[in-house]
Amino acid sequence: MNILVTGGAGYIGSHMVRMLNALGHEVVTFDDLSAGFRDAVSSGKFVQGSLHDKLALSALFSTHRFDAVVHFAGMIVVGESVRDPAKYYQNNLVGTLNLLDAMRTYGVNNVVFSSTAAIYGVPQYVPIDEQHPQAPINPYGMTKWMTERILRDYEAAYGLRSVVLRYFNAAGADPDGGLGERHDPETHLIPRALRAANGEGPVLTIFGADYDTPDGTCIRDYIHIVDLCDAHVLALQHLVSGGESRAYNLGNGQGYSVKEVVQVAERVCGKSVPIEYGPRRAGDPPRLVADASRIRRDWGWSPRFASLEQIVEHAWQWEVN
Repeated sequence: MNILVTGGAGYIGSHMVRMLNALGHEVVTFDDLSAGFRDAVSSGKFVQGSLHDKLALSALFSTHRFDAVVHFAGMIVVGESVRDPAKYYQNNLVGTLNLLDAMRTYGVNNVVFSSTAAIYGVPQYVPIDEQHPQAPINPYGMTKWMTERILRDYEAAYGLRSVVLRYFNAAGADPDGGLGERHDPETHLIPRALRAANGEGPVLTIFGADYDTPDGTCIRDYIHIVDLCDAHVLALQHLVSGGESRAYNLGNGQGYSVKEVVQVAERVCGKSVPIEYGPRRAGDPPRLVADASRIRRDWGWSPRFASLEQIVEHAWQWEVN
């Protein structure tokens, strides 16, 4: 397949590009490097550009033939979205509309979209299946929810088919240690905990210890980055072979509290994680755990690295390398 990966220099995107190239597909990465890293893309073609630059998008689509697009480009930090919603609506909505319109113009009708469990808001029940009511409580989740609505409208009007993958918490690193999680600043729990333990980052702040959970800290469902990318490959194969639009949750189906993640990190790296407690972050639900039985049933997807220990071990290998 000939695949365009937007945001392919970011954490998830770079792992996706590596996997697609290893499988023999022709990949073009499009990224403005506002949050990604050029050296994370070591194979395929790289084009630096912004989804806000319609001329750059036109040049991209006019010089390459794509069977499908995998769309990762966008802002992802919940707290920041609450503080600066304009940034999120501009990047996650306006940029996506520009991309979809370029796809329409050049006859590319398949897109895999990076969505999120944040569209569900505060869960009415757990684990969360795809039928759960959707009521985002932060601008980040709202932009993803709105994009899902846009995709449905674009399919009805223009025939653009999509697979929407709703991530819970992507984590870990390539098992070979050559590619891992990098954000600047780092906001994700596992790398923050490991860097704090290794003396390479600040003390780990736990945001809120008074949630209605067994130990008072938020509970999340962690999915290995490789397992996440495996699901995207299945989504691409489905669309390119003419499959209908779908929406799936991606998670392991087991939740871990912040304190439990810290304990696993300490066991894996053999060091204590220095912690402090801070106030709750705006827009954080107390508990998010996936029911991913639909994608397991439909496509036979199953995590290769299901245990939290494996996820943290691979993240630790990346950190020490």
